[in-house]
Amino acid sequence: MANGSARKSSLKPSSRKSFLLPSSVIIIVGIILALTYQSILKPPPPKLCGSPGNPPITAPRIKLRDGRHLAYKEHGLPREKANHKIVFIHGSDSCRHDAVFATLLSPVRSYKFLELSDPDPNRTPKSMVLDIEELADQLSLGSRFYVIGKSMGGQAAWGCLKYIPHRLAGVTLVAPVVNYYWRNLPLNVSTQGFKLQQKRDQWAVRVAHYAPWLIYWWNTQNWFPGSSVANRDGGILSQPDKDIILNMGSSRKPHLAEVRQQGIHESINRDMIVGFGNWEFDPIDLENPFLNKEGSVHLWQGDEDMLVPVTLQRYIAHKLPWLHYHEVPGSGHFFPFAKGVVDEIVKTALMQSIN
Repeated sequence: MANGSARKSSLKPSSRKSFLLPSSVIIIVGIILALTYQSILKPPPPKLCGSPGNPPITAPRIKLRDGRHLAYKEHGLPREKANHKIVFIHGSDSCRHDAVFATLLSPVRSYKFLELSDPDPNRTPKSMVLDIEELADQLSLGSRFYVIGKSMGGQAAWGCLKYIPHRLAGVTLVAPVVNYYWRNLPLNVSTQGFKLQQKRDQWAVRVAHYAPWLIYWWNTQNWFPGSSVANRDGGILSQPDKDIILNMGSSRKPHLAEVRQQGIHESINRDMIVGFGNWEFDPIDLENPFLNKEGSVHLWQGDEDMLVPVTLQRYIAHKLPWLHYHEVPGSGHFFPFAKGVVDEIVKTALMQSIN
């Protein structure tokens, strides 16, 4: 880090010239780098759903303020009859068919973002929140609604607490991905959690944070392993997660192709760039949005999660005492798929308004 004052160079003006490249060499190197970026590093354009030759539109969508379309799927009672409305934001490598939380949503209404939405190349946690609020307004969800964010969907859930707390009836974060670069995470805490990851994922996170323009190449080249999530490497999962996936069998196979139908960059890499990028806020700075106890915030985490280290969630829960922390022993990242868990999560989220 610079100390605020310029340090005098020990080199004389004449001696510096040996470190400068001729302008012609700089131009040639620049051309080579530009061509390399265009042919190898730059991701292909996303396959916009509904355009000629691209995937069809198979879900309802709303048109947003900037002209993009946001797709959603509804569960539960008809909108006008539902007592509680829930916006569920899924994680990476998921789609509308993975709505595990819909299994208990007969008395509520759930809306789930999915792979048929138009891509947002300028996505940030704040822009996602504005999309959620616009969805709620266009679908007439009322002045307050619930939000559940799972895994990478946690970035939007944290954003809701920051930017639209007045619109929330309650928030639940389920194994939310933690950004190791949040400014209020102490170095020893973030480092400890970071080192619990596989080496391949440590490097993928670094690339997503420091060189996001390189992440497409990083996760698609064959010289060394990229992100385990991008490469769908289940070998890194804990045994509880492997058991759950085994029990699920082939239930996801019919729709697995839809998850990445717009391309890996929009489906996976963009989540990494935003999730591990420089956020406009730090969740650890957040204040209790429900001082009058008109709602509550819950965070659920498995203690054998190999994708999101439990140590990070414990620290966040310690720094935010108004957050209700639920640690599920003997569970991994996919613990909501275990029998009875979703029931408990949703009932806990709604308990404030039921009482």
